[in-house]
Amino acid sequence: MSTDRPRPPAATPLGNRRILVVEDELTLADVVRGYLLQAGFQVDVAHDAFTAMHLAATRTPDLILLDRMIPGLDGAEVCRRLRAATDVPVIMLTALGTEDDRIAGLEAGADDYITKPFSPRELVLRVESVLRRSLKDFEPEPTVEGGGIRLDPGSRTATRRGEPLALTLREFDLLAFFLRHPGQAFSREDLIRSVWDWTFGDLSTVTVHVRRLREKIEDDPKNPTLLTTVWGVGYRFDGGA
Repeated sequence: MSTDRPRPPAATPLGNRRILVVEDELTLADVVRGYLLQAGFQVDVAHDAFTAMHLAATRTPDLILLDRMIPGLDGAEVCRRLRAATDVPVIMLTALGTEDDRIAGLEAGADDYITKPFSPRELVLRVESVLRRSLKDFEPEPTVEGGGIRLDPGSRTATRRGEPLALTLREFDLLAFFLRHPGQAFSREDLIRSVWDWTFGDLSTVTVHVRRLREKIEDDPKNPTLLTTVWGVGYRFDGGA
């Protein structure tokens, strides 16, 4: 995290949402907690994996900031266990700069990641962005359907052929975007801007989420017929209405 001390962010308009910070570096955890409190959030802190999972189960956070390297269990494994029990948004904090490390967090079910060092303002803005997409009050769009899939943005529920789909926050938003634009090809840059609200970012984030989404909506994920690859461009949803 940057050592500079920028002006604290103003209180967020998202209300008194609860954030669970999982970070074993005590000084960093305290600084992150302070900035989130100043932004208007409630904050719980865990310094190890097992305390984190206990607080996630008992305090029902609206979002979890999860360090990639924590005592007890690897952060990616914690994320996998959380995903088995809850769809709470997870942002992975990582000092590991390689693409493989970032992909490991995303494949474990993280919705987003922030690479250390980061500024407190960047952290708060990223938390706000993810929360906006996860809260029902910010999802007034009508139900969308295609390819046997039905998504209700208001209730954040999805089904395929009548069976529930267990989607993470970003998977839901990505699938909703494709369902709203059937037959249109989008580059990974388009999707980063439209679904993640990033003006720049690691494009492998899109690749991982498309792969995870195919595993949940395709009969044969290795030979997709709904979410197809357009070579030299990106991806297209071919399910139709």
